[in-house]
Amino acid sequence: MEVGGVGTAGAELSDPRFEILVARLGADLVMGGPEIARYCRDWHGDVTTGAVAVIRPRTTADVSAAVKVIGELGLSIVPQGGNTGLVLGATPDDPAGQVVISLERMTAIRRLDADDFSAVVEAGIVLSEFKDKVEAAGLYFPLALGAQGSCRIGGNVSTNAGGINVLRYGMTRDLVLGLEVVLPDGSIFDGLSTLRKDNRGIDLKQLFIGAEGTLGIVTAVSVKLMPPAEQVATALLGLNALSDAIALYRRARRDCCDLMSAFEFMPPVAFTLAREAMPDLAMPMSGDYPAYVLMEISGSGLVDIEDLMQRFLQGVMEEGLVLDGVVAGSRAQARNLWLFREGMNEGQAKRGPHLRTDVSVPLSKLADFVRQAEEAVMAALPECLCVSYGHVGDGNVHLNVLPPAGLSRGEVDGIIYQAKGLINAVLARFGGSISAEHGIGRLKKTDFLSGLPETQAHLLSAIKRAVDPHIIMNPGCQLNFTTDS
Repeated sequence: MEVGGVGTAGAELSDPRFEILVARLGADLVMGGPEIARYCRDWHGDVTTGAVAVIRPRTTADVSAAVKVIGELGLSIVPQGGNTGLVLGATPDDPAGQVVISLERMTAIRRLDADDFSAVVEAGIVLSEFKDKVEAAGLYFPLALGAQGSCRIGGNVSTNAGGINVLRYGMTRDLVLGLEVVLPDGSIFDGLSTLRKDNRGIDLKQLFIGAEGTLGIVTAVSVKLMPPAEQVATALLGLNALSDAIALYRRARRDCCDLMSAFEFMPPVAFTLAREAMPDLAMPMSGDYPAYVLMEISGSGLVDIEDLMQRFLQGVMEEGLVLDGVVAGSRAQARNLWLFREGMNEGQAKRGPHLRTDVSVPLSKLADFVRQAEEAVMAALPECLCVSYGHVGDGNVHLNVLPPAGLSRGEVDGIIYQAKGLINAVLARFGGSISAEHGIGRLKKTDFLSGLPETQAHLLSAIKRAVDPHIIMNPGCQLNFTTDS
């Protein structure tokens, strides 16, 4: 499961366990056979496995009933939201022993309170659909991801998703006020409070945020909402080097303060990759520069955001920190700039399987890390293409490695494995993390466990066994467990 695999789509419909699931839960909720293939394949299509069944509940009570029956049958559960993860956290790895529970039917907004600046929403709603409904109510939910048209709120919570607005609004964890979770025994933890301040002991919801479904199934979430950004200024800037992007970010934090909502860096190849995926994209700048920054500041009320952006850019261009730039004159132009950032990912996918990393280092060391890691990869794998981009404000780098065309899958897998080892070795010298926002899942489990301190491993194991003693919740994800170990 580290770099690829092929398996079966689903159990035979004559499997007695499948028959029991149908009998106990109803044919409306239980799916089997070839039609479950899309639930057993990762987002990029690199890995295809199978499952005994896929269950698609409509209510929290349905989830509870399903968990109880699955436990009685001695099967385990792989919870799934939009199945857009990048570390195989929602991809089953034991086709004969696992059931996928998809939350895709649980899409209700249970409450939206403008005075409280909060909403209670079911886990299966697609992120972009939720954001649109919040916007229609005159509010704003700031979580913003490339996959927001497909990912779902429950998955965002379970992976503690990041995205482009982290530097201003924080990770998903910072936006969650409360959770409803079905536990491994089928009982329901009802913690859907919208209180901002509640200091009654240990904050239990934190156990499930970022746990990737290993402790329970998130069925509903209460979240913070914000006033809408009535003014947004978006700029694409050309720089001499990535190190200048760090200096520029420092200036932007000082001059724009907390009004800065995004600050992304991209290499020149980003434009080539984006146009491979979206040929109609209009190039925003005529010149070519060694590094690019896509930044956005936003606000509402009495602040003049456009004037703030212009004054900021005037100062940094006079100092030579920025060589060239373009400021979006409309929402459509701003959207075109962001399409290069999003399209770059699609362009990489079109070139086939490749190494996708999601690492973080201290912000002050980001440029040095990228330089040393790319040098290490290119010295050993000179025919590969390194694509480094990410979120400057939180030190999060996606340093991806694209193998040359024409190789067999086995050769590609070998390159991916070698490149990952080279990057992780540099990362260790910088005291970084192998997962900034994607999670551990199954793909990064070996690397995670190899660097896990004994005390931390003991604490994680103790929590898992206390909450899930029979190890039925996503057992192949994050840690290694067996029911008899």
